[in-house]
Amino acid sequence: MTFDEALPVIFMALMGISMLVYVVSDGYDLGVGMLMPRATPAEKDVMIASIGPFWDANETWLVLGVGILLVAFPKAHGLVLTELYLPVMLMLIGLILRGVAFDFRVKAKAVRKPMWDWLFFTGSTLASATQGWMLGRYISGFGEGWNYPLFAAAIAVALPMAYVLLGATWLIMKTDGELQERAVRWARIAWAPMCGGLVLISMATPWISETVRERWFELPSIIALSAIPLVTAILLVAVRALLGTSIVRGQVAWLPFTLLIVVFVLGFLGLAYSLYPYVVIDRLTIWQAASSPAALKVILIGVCISLPAIAAYTAFSYRVFRGKATDLRYA
Repeated sequence: MTFDEALPVIFMALMGISMLVYVVSDGYDLGVGMLMPRATPAEKDVMIASIGPFWDANETWLVLGVGILLVAFPKAHGLVLTELYLPVMLMLIGLILRGVAFDFRVKAKAVRKPMWDWLFFTGSTLASATQGWMLGRYISGFGEGWNYPLFAAAIAVALPMAYVLLGATWLIMKTDGELQERAVRWARIAWAPMCGGLVLISMATPWISETVRERWFELPSIIALSAIPLVTAILLVAVRALLGTSIVRGQVAWLPFTLLIVVFVLGFLGLAYSLYPYVVIDRLTIWQAASSPAALKVILIGVCISLPAIAAYTAFSYRVFRGKATDLRYA
């Protein structure tokens, strides 16, 4: 494969990694937002403080991923946006609600705070559900028929549950005391629905797509691919076991969150294998949708500048604000 032929693959990998980082990083703060109604007013302040330094940077990865889709795969961008125009609009409304509520609640009078908390919860839930719907429609290649919307609706329910579990384990890592105890209970409650949704969607995916079915169940691929669900199951059982112990409140409070990140990475690898070489499954390959090699080379220069800058800023913010969250302060 020449460098010109490899360029679309490079950009597809960069876009996929950007979306994976977004799902994991913004996933936990969306999960924290959906857990807000379960907390006391004082705990809500700590929950907001735990994600405050990070949520803006987290959403930058979404902008990067969509930007790569737009400039590197314009044909796919047009097709995807046409099919997902309404859910994209609803997701943006949810993200806007979150941003407005986040900034206004910290300066609002006590009587107004519940309204902003409710809007933060609503925005988080709306963004999470629409992301699940879009993922379901994308995986199915935007197929027509009753089964395709049903599949997308199932992911629209399952993805928020995964975010809630991720958010709860984030709070276990970032808080202590009564809020940490609550976070452990929330994680236990979210664990079973998340696992159940993951199993059902894994069973439904080969049913909804013949291409995926052939990829998953042909030899020798099925032998190698079996490692993904096996390791995922082991990790999820380990997370549940940790949630039932006292050590999760101490030095290994970070471990459930880390194990869930590995689960998301494994899911991403399985999805990437299922989709390749398509940008839109069964409709557009990477090379059919890509911009010209000359354009991709110019775009690559910009990506080589912006991607390290975003990664460095993200790493720096997580390093500076590591440790337990403190009481919310806003000057």
